[in-house]
Amino acid sequence: MKISIITVAYNAEATIGQTAASVLGQEQNRFSLEYIVIDGASTDDTLKALNPYRKSISHLICEPDSGLYDAMNKGIAAATGDFIGILNADDTYAHKSVLSAVAAQLAESGAYALYGDLDYVANDGTGRVIRRWRSGTYERASFLHGWMPPHPTFFLAKALFDEHGGYSLDLHSAADYELMLRMLYRHGVRATYLPEICVKMRAGGISNSSWKNRLRANREDRAAWRMNGISPMPWTLILKPMRKIGQWVR
Repeated sequence: MKISIITVAYNAEATIGQTAASVLGQEQNRFSLEYIVIDGASTDDTLKALNPYRKSISHLICEPDSGLYDAMNKGIAAATGDFIGILNADDTYAHKSVLSAVAAQLAESGAYALYGDLDYVANDGTGRVIRRWRSGTYERASFLHGWMPPHPTFFLAKALFDEHGGYSLDLHSAADYELMLRMLYRHGVRATYLPEICVKMRAGGISNSSWKNRLRANREDRAAWRMNGISPMPWTLILKPMRKIGQWVR
């Protein structure tokens, strides 16, 4: 099995070295690794920070893009792996055996998608966990109750990107939600849950940075359902942000 990991970066000199080391330091049992970095023509020393890892990066594309999801789509187009995962430039894998565990479970389950658990860590460099996202086993009705898996832990067969398309450029913050909704709910792609912490993600994010952005994200979530010709329940998009409360109190 070949796994392609895509890292999207823009002015990420402070963190991208840790991300690259996290990917390239994975123990490769039962899979081969293709690492793709898409840089949106950074104006800082992002590329310099990648110098120690250049020989191990399969594809490095540095050019202007139309945003995060456009860059992800460029990575998908370049990928040749059986499965694709996205790890952005301020995230890291939780340990050196994450991708081996992903490969093993995909092979044993025969699933075409996989997701796991995620910890949000503080931005102060201490690694202190401030939120815990525990996904739980997927059932199709889960999306109707506001569920979604953490996108940085989501792996999908390359063939399904080829068949059903990549990330929508019509959405600014919810294209990852729309893609997972489209694949898992609309098209019924068989997914498997890896019940372990796969990714350490620095706290933040566009959709959660203010109430204004949260309201904009809610509108985009609604658009994601409309784009797929499906309807949520009246409570679906109210429950979606409320699910985050449990991540803080656990």
